[in-house]
Amino acid sequence: MKRFQQLSQEFSTYFNINHFPDQPETLYGAASYMIADGGKRVRPVLCLLGNELFGPLVADTWKTATAIELFHNFTLIHDDIMDKAPLRRGRPTVHARYDEPTALLAGDVMLLRVYEYLNQTDPRHAQTLIKLLNKTGREVCEGQQMDMDFEKTPVITPDQYLQMIELKTAVFLAASLQMGAEIAGATHSDQQHIYAFGKNIGLAFQVQDDWLDSFGDPATFGKQNGGDILANKKTFLLVHALANGSGEEKLKIEDLMNSSPADKIEKMIALYKQTGADQAASLAKQHYIEKAFSHLGLIEVAAENKTALLELADYLLERSI
Repeated sequence: MKRFQQLSQEFSTYFNINHFPDQPETLYGAASYMIADGGKRVRPVLCLLGNELFGPLVADTWKTATAIELFHNFTLIHDDIMDKAPLRRGRPTVHARYDEPTALLAGDVMLLRVYEYLNQTDPRHAQTLIKLLNKTGREVCEGQQMDMDFEKTPVITPDQYLQMIELKTAVFLAASLQMGAEIAGATHSDQQHIYAFGKNIGLAFQVQDDWLDSFGDPATFGKQNGGDILANKKTFLLVHALANGSGEEKLKIEDLMNSSPADKIEKMIALYKQTGADQAASLAKQHYIEKAFSHLGLIEVAAENKTALLELADYLLERSI
């Protein structure tokens, strides 16, 4: 984790420049406002770690990490509009502070800036990076649409849910690692393994996040339990319970989703335990962690080169379920 923190600080310093012109002030002010508060910087640092796994950091990786962070913030602007979210990172969202048309334009111009940075990299890999980002962006959009469609779908299968979180969350983490590996000159085989490592860590993290909303310690998790339950959000737990519960259990779950009793959270958590959804989440998380580490083990570099990625995976998944 120490190396991740070092790179996060270094990237924040590198990234803290004016990425946009001054005028029109409203447009570029909205774009700059979005990126001013920072965030965790996980994806750009994954790109840097993907490079370091195979060799010393090079200038093109910093440019690519910048493109990745801008792309991530572009998606967040649009997500906030779709979710009608008033806050992001404790501040008013871009559309709340400005307006929706301005927020859309700010996201669009941020996306265009992404390609300007990627086109500044060495021509030997610029087109490969752009192709991978395009594929990832399309998949993220597919995952977001699936997530919105699922809100209107009474029952989805566990496989459908896992496909959605893979597209919406996991593939971007995977691509960030692979882009760094590509710049460092990793072989095709090693790039596929680092991509699979990132994808499976992303899946494990999302399943864990779903579990923590119901069963996590609020002091550690950072928020009260049951937010997803109150919102009737399709999570791994809810999808598994509806797919595997008895007829009576399913009816109880559906009744809770269609009402808001004072003890809704407690009753739903009890049903998750009865249907084995909590144990299924633990098993799924462990399955994806094992797959991730298996792929990392197959990468043909010295074991000590993998330490930073192992520490990062432990950090992301340390709140065991």
